[in-house]
Amino acid sequence: MRVMVIVKANKDSESGVLPSEEILTEMGRFNEELVKAGVLLAAEGLHASSSGVRVKFGGSGKSIITDGPFTETRELIAGFWLWQVKSVAEAAEWIRRSPFSKSNEEIEIRRVFEAEDFGANATPELRAQEARMRERVAAKN
Repeated sequence: MRVMVIVKANKDSESGVLPSEEILTEMGRFNEELVKAGVLLAAEGLHASSSGVRVKFGGSGKSIITDGPFTETRELIAGFWLWQVKSVAEAAEWIRRSPFSKSNEEIEIRRVFEAEDFGANATPELRAQEARMRERVAAKN
């Protein structure tokens, strides 16, 4: 099962405060553990919402674009990991070992949909299309 581990934004991440060398070193060690265990698929930090936009759709084919920053930091994401684990419980155990264990941060873990989760709606043709796209993306990386 794949899970996304979501790191919530805070006032520091939203104001552009970069992690210290110490934090980057600790996170690098933790990410190495994830790689060695075959858990880590991707890991990225995100710029502050001030450099982002939101696109809101109205259902009529029109959209509204709103430039950041966005005021509700508890709704914002500062970074994420994509992990391959056996269960959400395993992911929770991994995050307990992370450098975040020394902070007051809140981390969210959510399952990523797989083709089989969509049942009959994911037809064989749609599954094949998805597999081809994943292969093309993997080849580019």
